[in-house]
Amino acid sequence: MTPFEALYGRRCRSPLCWDEFGEKQLTGPEIVQEMHDKVQLIRQRMKAAQDRQASYANRRLRPLEFQVGDFVFMRISPFRGVVRFGMRGKLSPRFIGPYEIVERIGTCAYRFHFPQSLSGIHDVFHIYMLRKYEPDPSHVIHPDEVELDPSLSYTEYPICILDRKDKVLRNKVIPLVRVQWSRHGVEEST
Repeated sequence: MTPFEALYGRRCRSPLCWDEFGEKQLTGPEIVQEMHDKVQLIRQRMKAAQDRQASYANRRLRPLEFQVGDFVFMRISPFRGVVRFGMRGKLSPRFIGPYEIVERIGTCAYRFHFPQSLSGIHDVFHIYMLRKYEPDPSHVIHPDEVELDPSLSYTEYPICILDRKDKVLRNKVIPLVRVQWSRHGVEEST
């Protein structure tokens, strides 16, 4: 809602007159002082609302902090609906890496050292786009397996058609095709 509506509990009828009909008309410094008091009241109420919302949000935040030289995974945004890396849908990978932190920028941003294949991506990321690297070789997805575009997304494309079949229903025939996708074996075809 607008600050006027927050203060008075109703919508502003006209931007020219803030007074009710029938009230005494203030002139000169009294109207300036009254408007100043009302603006201060609006600021206090907005500050209270912002603090209340911040307290709700801060309860769920994890305290994260990384040091220069640490390795972290970076969040990516895959397209849904295609089998990727042996997993479908919600189980497809959300992070790639690990990448080394080169510099800390402020309290919640970090600069990375990316390989040449990711040179088109901006190298500064917010702390909540990162995950701590736990040394486990099965977690690592190398960038040569995933080509990212500047929006941090990647696309799977079909390589070949492995099989064709027609499914016959009562009054129609549905053609089915088994496709092998890029960076996947035959056993992961859909």
